[in-house]
Amino acid sequence: MTPRHQRALGRRKLLLTLGGAAVALPAAAVIAPHALADQSGERRSGTKAAASLPLTIVNDSGSFDNASVHLYVVGNADGRQVRLTPDGTLAPIDLADNGPDGFTDYAISLSGAETTLSLPHMSGRIYVALGEKLRFKAVADGNGAPALQYPAGWVSSDPNYGVLHDCAEFTYNSAGLFCNTTMVDMFSVPLSIRLTGAEDQTTGTVRPGGRAAAFAAVRETEAFSRLVVDDTRIIAPGHGLDAGLFAEDYFAPYIDEVWSTYTGRDLRVTTNAGTFTGRVRGDRFTFDGPAQVAFDKPSTRDVLFCDGALAAPNDGTTGPVAAVLGAGFNRSTLLSHPEQPTTDPAEFYLTELTNHYSKVMHTVTEDGRAYGFAFDDVADFASYIQDTAPAALRLTLTPFE
Repeated sequence: MTPRHQRALGRRKLLLTLGGAAVALPAAAVIAPHALADQSGERRSGTKAAASLPLTIVNDSGSFDNASVHLYVVGNADGRQVRLTPDGTLAPIDLADNGPDGFTDYAISLSGAETTLSLPHMSGRIYVALGEKLRFKAVADGNGAPALQYPAGWVSSDPNYGVLHDCAEFTYNSAGLFCNTTMVDMFSVPLSIRLTGAEDQTTGTVRPGGRAAAFAAVRETEAFSRLVVDDTRIIAPGHGLDAGLFAEDYFAPYIDEVWSTYTGRDLRVTTNAGTFTGRVRGDRFTFDGPAQVAFDKPSTRDVLFCDGALAAPNDGTTGPVAAVLGAGFNRSTLLSHPEQPTTDPAEFYLTELTNHYSKVMHTVTEDGRAYGFAFDDVADFASYIQDTAPAALRLTLTPFE
């Protein structure tokens, strides 16, 4: 399998536009082009995935009974925003869905030890809310089409801020099923996903006691401690920065040292397009190779969101190099490893100045994989799985401890 950092980039800016705003394209909708080595939309075998597959939800939380678990499957299909109904049909978002309180009620109840739905072709998210229901509001987007305001648990003014919730992301189409758990924005509810088909794969599982360990570890890391919101969630540092809970210059010393170091030596970045060799020339990090690409000096916010100066266009050249640089900054491997990407996880997060949030997320998962930042899939360390011949998807609320 081609290393993911060497594939065409499509999954980026995961949830950056969802902070309480109506969106027409959930971030999960761009997983599939990224996941496939080609972007044909068809499996390489030429056959197509089935038009629907079973999605089973299992409540093994041990802390919340089924009546306290509210499920939502929302996203895009055929260019419009939709929701999955309990009978497995897709219903378009409608402004008339808002109730007297101003919000929709798209919750699906769990039934028994396992609840199985029929998942049709769509891209979106599977949300779980514990205790209270989520408040999705149907609004008109910029083009006047019905759209949803998605939960933004990292925004204190969001109506869902006090609701215990989390989500997994997926794209299911004729090319297959592509899915992940995500901690890019926050961590709250331990979730695992199991995808069966050509293979039997599981990821995202938090080890026993891992949730409590994550909260404790982040709370005990001084620069990150304010990201912990009671026992509800841990906010990712990028969102913490925007909320005034995280230092906007946190990575500045490391960024400055990278710029200074590579003024006098080369950094080599290998991607599917070939090897790029770069040095800082003037104020820009300029790489030569299959194409010339250059990057302005990033800010801490750029590093945490893998955006701004580190934005990754889906062009096969600048994008892959930007992704590797973003991963190197977050994992603090750029100074210690002039050959990138670094692929040995034992070399990640070794400096005091690093993305401790992402470090903790990887520490508490059983397989060491997590989406701690947007390009955590560089060198295949994200909690992401795919299958071009999927048979079933299983999402489990794992022990809440």
